Amino acid sequence: MALAGVRVIELAGLAPAPFCGMILADFGAKVIRVDRTKVAMSLDTQARGKKSVAINLKTSEGVALLRKLCVQSDVVLEPYRKGVMEKLGLGPQELLKENPRLIYARLTGYGQSGSYASAAGHDINYLAMSGLLSRLGRSGEKPYAPLNLLADFAGGGLTCAMGIVLALLERTKSGKGQIIDASMVEGAAYVGSFVWKSRKIGMWDNSRGQNMLDSGAPFYDTYETSDGKYMAVGAIEPQFYRELIKGLELEAGDLPPQMSLNDWPELRRIFTERFASKTQADWSEIFDGTDACVTPVLSFDQVSSHPHNKERASFITDSSGDESPRPAPVLSVTPAEPCLSPDPAIGEHTAEVLEDYGFTSAEIDQMRAAGVVECNTVKAKL
Repeated sequence: MALAGVRVIELAGLAPAPFCGMILADFGAKVIRVDRTKVAMSLDTQARGKKSVAINLKTSEGVALLRKLCVQSDVVLEPYRKGVMEKLGLGPQELLKENPRLIYARLTGYGQSGSYASAAGHDINYLAMSGLLSRLGRSGEKPYAPLNLLADFAGGGLTCAMGIVLALLERTKSGKGQIIDASMVEGAAYVGSFVWKSRKIGMWDNSRGQNMLDSGAPFYDTYETSDGKYMAVGAIEPQFYRELIKGLELEAGDLPPQMSLNDWPELRRIFTERFASKTQADWSEIFDGTDACVTPVLSFDQVSSHPHNKERASFITDSSGDESPRPAPVLSVTPAEPCLSPDPAIGEHTAEVLEDYGFTSAEIDQMRAAGVVECNTVKAKL
């Protein structure tokens, strides 16, 4: 796999950092999640392919152990607020002195500098600070955050993973590591570069929810079907719009012009009425094989059985029977090989990992007895 041989130390956190670590693991990196001791269960739902070590960082021995793991690795991924790692003596400046090739990725909401650097926040706050939230929502309604996807995952975990891969690539030239300051505010804003840069061509001149791509246009929206499901319509270009009108069995001459903004409410009324006359399956059959840009809004229960997704094996099932998306993109020579085993329990691989990093069984037993580490080997089910 593309990242085979890369060793990553991921400090356990929530959502964005675990996603970043999972991406790296999916594509071959050996990702070690460092968990706290005396914790019943992990909240990491994106632990695919990772191993877990449990270290008591409230002890000086635990901090020293983590330091050894970090300086013997290629990447450190930490999700804490500014200053937490420095208080432990594990900040990037200290670790890079010992291992100049180390890549130290810091994934936070507001970044490592600025007046908000130490402030608490969540996806909705970072999205608000990026400017994007002001553009999201229906006309006449308050701004609407679309799940916690844009800042946490697109602008956070995915962007941080890209930064790590870029730093690994650069290291092949210079032989040196570097510090990655991944701010979810800036990552979300960067993901929204199209919105920012297309303002100058008038794409966002109207208020929120009244533009072509923000649910303002009736030909770029979702419509309820007779069975309570939905169809998604994205028929922007004239040739696609003609296919939409044809599929809906409407006459173009009887309709207002497509780009007449004042007539968009009337067009939406007509489309709403027409889509409500058939089921989702009916409309899917009508529009499949056309260029109308009309697709069913699939539920999680439907996606893997859709013929297209099924043909591409776009979704995978793990050993527990849980379904999730296949890693993307698909590389032709070194594709991802996602682990299908159950996610690791806290401390499940402590002994295995420490042995891999050069510790003897006697040293591991001593640390376990002293409460520096926890080993919670999971017994295989017969």
